[in-house]
Amino acid sequence: MGPQPFTVHVPDQVLIDLRERLARTRWPDQAPDLPAWVSGTDLGYLQELTGYWRDRFDWRAQERLLNQFSHFTVPVADIDLHFIHEPGVGPHPLPLLLSHGWPGSVWEFHELIPRLTDPAHFGGDPADAFTVVAPSLPGYGFSFRPGQPRFGADAIADVFATLMAQVLGYERFAAAGGDWGAYITARLAFAHAQLLRGIHLTLLPTRREPSPTPAHSPEDEDYQRQLQHWVREETGYSTLQATKPQTLAFGLNDSPAGLAAWIVEKFRTWSDCGGNLESRFSKDELLANITIYWATGAIGSSFWPYYARQHGGWSLSDLVREGGRIEVPTSYAVFPAEIIRPPRWIVEQAFNLNRFTRMPAGGHFAALEEPDLLAEDLRESFRPLR
Repeated sequence: MGPQPFTVHVPDQVLIDLRERLARTRWPDQAPDLPAWVSGTDLGYLQELTGYWRDRFDWRAQERLLNQFSHFTVPVADIDLHFIHEPGVGPHPLPLLLSHGWPGSVWEFHELIPRLTDPAHFGGDPADAFTVVAPSLPGYGFSFRPGQPRFGADAIADVFATLMAQVLGYERFAAAGGDWGAYITARLAFAHAQLLRGIHLTLLPTRREPSPTPAHSPEDEDYQRQLQHWVREETGYSTLQATKPQTLAFGLNDSPAGLAAWIVEKFRTWSDCGGNLESRFSKDELLANITIYWATGAIGSSFWPYYARQHGGWSLSDLVREGGRIEVPTSYAVFPAEIIRPPRWIVEQAFNLNRFTRMPAGGHFAALEEPDLLAEDLRESFRPLR
């Protein structure tokens, strides 16, 4: 079977059950001697957010936004893979594979895709148009069914290579991503280089242990401080998802408040919001993404790339240690609030770096936070490679 049209639609009963569960939430207390958010998601904010989710959030409006794009599913690697396939408006649109990460979804791209497919509508040049392919990662959102096979980042890259080359017939294409999408994009460039015109990353896919060797510049020192803070304060979620994903899934798949707490803290911590979450994301944007996880029941399988990496999956640092290098032309956009921002020389060790851009604003969720900046950098990056 080839691609089949797909419409995003959550059954009414799922939404009714969601509201009933939210109404029965059994709240924990919060440590009285710590400022809000220091030890995790703030109780008061989560009560406000879930109250909005229960009483005012309009999922059907978010469905209508998503369904403005062309959605499909296709059988690949023993799953039904969901993807958006939006044609470009221009003389020669370049096929572009967009890969999201965790705790994201294709929802992250709803502002970015129109800027890429129809640049003239946003004041750009139609010659820069892309035809965008944006899959839900296998095991995420609309690419999940209970009991299906699990996929690490390297296996997802192979699935996406099949989608682009064999299902859609693109002999050469560009690829871009952040978070796990960056790992998938780098893996594509490593294992399927003949298919790639170039890649674009907003996160460097490498290990994050502080180096035992002394820093040689202020930039190196800053990077070591980033890594030390990351290991000390920010790796709890990753360790649990990489070692006991099934245990965690029971709680988050049963409690929508628990699921929201687990996800929304990452949007606050990893974004360029200065502590004010809704200065970057509206409640509707946050809840649209969380509702995709809830309605599809995919939170447990979304942890699998962490488990696969912990238990022997491919990593870029293995390639670097072995003296290897990705030769596909690479662009790297450094957003100032990204969780880790390595110096240029580290990127150049492993990639054929064509473009290194320091962005003025934005964080880990660049497509949602700064869609104009990201779209322009993608156009600039791939213009010479068309």
